[in-house]
Amino acid sequence: MEIKLIKKLKLYGFNNLTKTLSFNLYDICYAKTLEHRTGYIEYIDEHYNADRLTNILTDVTDIIGANVLNIAKQDYDPQGASVTIMISEEKPNTEEGPQDRGESPGLLPNSIVGHLDKSHITVHTYPESHPDDGISTFRADIDVSTCGHVTPLKALNYMIHTFQPDIATIDYRVRGFTRDENGKKHYIDHKINSIQNYLDPETRDRYQMIDVNVYQEKIFHTKMLLKEFNLDNYLFGTGKNELRPGEAKRIRSKLKREMHEIFYGQNITNA
Repeated sequence: MEIKLIKKLKLYGFNNLTKTLSFNLYDICYAKTLEHRTGYIEYIDEHYNADRLTNILTDVTDIIGANVLNIAKQDYDPQGASVTIMISEEKPNTEEGPQDRGESPGLLPNSIVGHLDKSHITVHTYPESHPDDGISTFRADIDVSTCGHVTPLKALNYMIHTFQPDIATIDYRVRGFTRDENGKKHYIDHKINSIQNYLDPETRDRYQMIDVNVYQEKIFHTKMLLKEFNLDNYLFGTGKNELRPGEAKRIRSKLKREMHEIFYGQNITNA
């Protein structure tokens, strides 16, 4: 696919466009007993505690080429964690700033790209467990909000690779405007057709995806559901060979129902 870049803008003053990437990442599992469900919550709290989340968001900051100004982090009782990082831009290399406006997958954390204006990155986690059905869910809500030249979508590829979610719901919106040197207002400074174009081909192949975009409002929405389903990957504390006859089919049905309800954003009622 040919990527078209927006005409280089010569701006009057600061780039006031605000670009916000918000997404929910879900991990689903089946924990058969109360002990297993408690163990799952403890595992998530340990694996995604405030310190590790801080490291992940710091990697994101490196990827988009920003400076960390301040970090606030908190582990919650009984579960969950939050991290907020305030960041600022580095001085652009040219008068107009970076001009990479193409749709392409973002980098992984061994590279740094672009420059960023004052903005923030936040993450909140929500582990929870169904009291009766044995379904346990972990959700991470992440916001990357930037002002200026760089789109936070360049961080999306890294986040999907890091969390490996079963389901992802992603929103991207551009707000405000910036003026060129002739005083004309511009409500977006880069071409975008789909959030999917910022994911690498391997990731796109692994997920079923649906787009809902409102181009005239600069609103882009993508939902992702993992295609492959191996029951052993969704059992916490129990192996598939330990299940009673017929139990595997029932658990599989529960898990698939949970995933489809989250993906489509509505409960499935029995006919």
